[in-house]
Amino acid sequence: MKKFQVHILAFISMLFWGMSYIWSKIVFEVYSPLTTIYFRLLISFVVLFLFGYVTGRLKPVQKEDRLLFLGSAFLNPFLYFVGENYGLSLVPASLSSIIVATIPLFAPFAAYYFYKERLKPVNIVGLLVSFGGLLLIIINKDFGLNANPWGIALLFLAVFSAVFYVVALKKLSFKYNPVTIITWQNMLGSLFFLPFFLFIDGPAFATIRPGMATIASLLMLGIFASSVAYVLYTYVVKYLGVIKSSLYTNLIPVFTIIFAFYLLGEQFTTRKLIGMSVVIIGIILAETGKTEPSK
Repeated sequence: MKKFQVHILAFISMLFWGMSYIWSKIVFEVYSPLTTIYFRLLISFVVLFLFGYVTGRLKPVQKEDRLLFLGSAFLNPFLYFVGENYGLSLVPASLSSIIVATIPLFAPFAAYYFYKERLKPVNIVGLLVSFGGLLLIIINKDFGLNANPWGIALLFLAVFSAVFYVVALKKLSFKYNPVTIITWQNMLGSLFFLPFFLFIDGPAFATIRPGMATIASLLMLGIFASSVAYVLYTYVVKYLGVIKSSLYTNLIPVFTIIFAFYLLGEQFTTRKLIGMSVVIIGIILAETGKTEPSK
């Protein structure tokens, strides 16, 4: 696959993930985050299973890789979606996407530990600058939080789950095709969430009558955000590696901010705009001067 094509796939993935915050907010008006996650994964599994079966792309998991599949599915979609969806239910969509955009800041450290990619001082400077931007956004003039602290903590749970997930995903991508990986991971993820859904949201779910906007948004989450985007991103991780593929998540808040402004009517103060700019500058610094893996 040509590099230009890989970059296009990465761009499309981030577009869908950026829009996923808007779709989720719409669904949250009717369903809880738990119900949203469960059906998002279930829809994705059904779509990918049928596609993989018809095209012959779906392959069985070899015995020696079952634990890796189980662990990667626990990280993402289970822990990641717990953090992202419950965090998103407590924090504005734009701020949620900005916090998730710190994934590239932590990815180099995981890449160094697992794949021996060297770090430079500028990466650490970028991390500190970006955190400064985040503090500018979430802390007000009286040093109180502008957002729910539990929501922020949950979103950072999603960030760290995503970082370690990409490390596992890179290893799997050299042995299995993306459709196989995401199909079985989303199946496992839906099984992780099933008992929680049945015991917590099951009784209430039967009494809810969703509108077309809710159903359409849930389908978009399952098909585009949890199926198409993840399959495309698996290709990106395989060809670009952990650090470069993680860098593309910087685009998520850009798309989310645009969509949130036009579709949800979210407003942004000068302080938030400055904070977002500082975050982006920090991310650019964090991604400057990367070297090849040490030998």
